[in-house]
Amino acid sequence: MSLLELFDMTDKVVIVTGASSGLGVSFAQGFAEAGADLVLAARRADRLAETAESVRATGRRALVVPADVSVPEQCQAVVDAAVAEFGRVDVLINNAGVASAYPATRETPDQFRAVVDVNLHGSYWMAQACGRVMPAGGSIVNISSILGITTAGLPQAAYTASKAAIIGLTRDLAQQWGSRKGIRVNALAPGFFQSEMTDTYDEGYAASLMPRVVLGRYGRGEEIAATAVWLASAAGGYITGQTIAIDGGVTIT
Repeated sequence: MSLLELFDMTDKVVIVTGASSGLGVSFAQGFAEAGADLVLAARRADRLAETAESVRATGRRALVVPADVSVPEQCQAVVDAAVAEFGRVDVLINNAGVASAYPATRETPDQFRAVVDVNLHGSYWMAQACGRVMPAGGSIVNISSILGITTAGLPQAAYTASKAAIIGLTRDLAQQWGSRKGIRVNALAPGFFQSEMTDTYDEGYAASLMPRVVLGRYGRGEEIAATAVWLASAAGGYITGQTIAIDGGVTIT
């Protein structure tokens, strides 16, 4: 197999959660361009339809399954729909997530739980459902954050705790499923990428972060999508249990 063929995802079936906006759209487009068929899950069905159209424009198939990943039964429904439509699941991009920014002394239990339910619990329920049906050679890519490794000047206890927990979850699932099932599990820890989330930042906050970014700019969606394709494809076939920071150098400063 040639070097370029190692990255080929032709006819693989890839589930992307949180596929209605931001990095989820980038992941969907990246895997479609690499040859995969997509199962797109998120709560906003209207936005999922837009992502599906961008996938189909590449000549690949797209299945839309509205779902809230904090509900285990809905995670199972996504996987069941994928198997019914395509016959299998090869890759999960565990991207669905929400953020919050509350001072720790004022954050309510419901506010904290709402973030953990989606970011951590949802990632686990999706991985669990996929792990039951994935063939040997399957790959799960969990989306953590550099805020699971460092801080960014905002009070984000729930978000950072959930994203740090995903790193631990990644290691454990990699250990459980590597030799027994032949499934690789890795995580990406994105830094600062332009998204709906960054659009909500107070004016001047983004500029204040740039001194910590060695490369001096936001990341681009195609850069993180390309890294996910590498991890999920045969090109990343000897990598498991790892967390890859895609952060322009934030975590080395």
